[in-house]
Amino acid sequence: MAGEYAEPGEKGTQFKTELVAGVTTFLTMAYIIFVNPLILSSAGMDRNALIAVTCIVSAVATLIVGVFANAPIAMAPGMGLNAFFAYLVASGRMDWQTALGVVFLSGLLFLVLTLVGLRKKIVEAIPASLISAIAVGIGLFITFIGLTKLGIVVADEHTLVSAGPLTFTVLIGLFGLLVMVFFEMRKMTGGLVLGILAATLLAILFDKEVRIPEHLVALDLNVTAISFKLNILGALKWSFFGSIFTLMFMDMFDSIGTLVACCHQAKMVDDQDRIRGLDRLLGIDAVATMIGAVFGTSTTTAYIESAAGIEQGGRTGVTSIVTGVLFFLALLFVPIVGIVPAYATAPALIMVGLFMMKEVKRINFDDLAEAFPAFIIVVMIALSYSISTGLAFGFISFVLIKIISGRIGDIRAAMWVIALMSLIFLTLDHLPGVIEYLRGLF
Repeated sequence: MAGEYAEPGEKGTQFKTELVAGVTTFLTMAYIIFVNPLILSSAGMDRNALIAVTCIVSAVATLIVGVFANAPIAMAPGMGLNAFFAYLVASGRMDWQTALGVVFLSGLLFLVLTLVGLRKKIVEAIPASLISAIAVGIGLFITFIGLTKLGIVVADEHTLVSAGPLTFTVLIGLFGLLVMVFFEMRKMTGGLVLGILAATLLAILFDKEVRIPEHLVALDLNVTAISFKLNILGALKWSFFGSIFTLMFMDMFDSIGTLVACCHQAKMVDDQDRIRGLDRLLGIDAVATMIGAVFGTSTTTAYIESAAGIEQGGRTGVTSIVTGVLFFLALLFVPIVGIVPAYATAPALIMVGLFMMKEVKRINFDDLAEAFPAFIIVVMIALSYSISTGLAFGFISFVLIKIISGRIGDIRAAMWVIALMSLIFLTLDHLPGVIEYLRGLF
């Protein structure tokens, strides 16, 4: 409840620290204001309306987290989830209004699972080694994202990826990274923000593609073209159940992975290593998805970039409130936010990845039944470019290894459910063919 809200000082932090943390989180995830509309507009949705909706939904969801969950976690339309949304429309399976209905129903199902306590049981059934592996895997994942945004790692048709050329923009990004490292070595807060600002300043001075916009304030954004257009009844078809389940699974394990990693980083755990206020965070995540669908965007989820603010000292909801307010302000100042190039924020993701890699020492490598699934989670999150896919492979391998090693008793009841859901998620596209094959046999 809002009445339980704690002052920053109660968690050993200060308002200034929370302010810097909130700004850091916003700057590292502000790209969603432009990327989400770019992806969803391919589904035939109005791009200008999408910019406004992305800001509004991100602001509302993040403010709810700050006020009602008192946690330094930001929420926004999820990457990957928005791509799946666009695929549903582009494949001709449904129009975007129906796809919004699918998003709403997946959020509703998500909320039901939260209210009955299943999602909390799922989180608490995950062994400690796998929890640490989730943090390490996500750290490696966002490091890879940061390296690609910076331009140090580029696509290669022969080796998939390779080292990119040391262009002028890469050098600017590396300078920002050096600023961040300097401040971290000095144990001074605000290093990530200052690094981003330093790189942005150099970009404005020397990069011809970065220019000050003619209008610093945008007053022509509206949401009427896409808001309140969702078609829930149209989504209530058996043929769309697979899409609803897929979105629910992706959101569930993306958010679980993010919350587990970030909440442990923020020390939001009790003596038994359980996340405090987990039910509330999971419930808000589900409600945020439903709110987003009503306004006209794809699944809303917790953002791993929250770890950047947490690393800067964010420990309470003040961090989220600052981030949420900045998303609201971005409605007016989208042109200014757009000045910050991707290669200026990329170093912050690299630094956060470094910090999250510390969890590797908590993985029990002496027990192969724990170490191998942890290893699979770390590798598959990064190489599949998907948190949910990496977790699915890791959870299935955990159960299989426990079975073949004769240690079935180590598997909690909820882990069996997790493994089954993971298997369904990974094979969902093939289920129709399997059903037809079985029908042919009988």
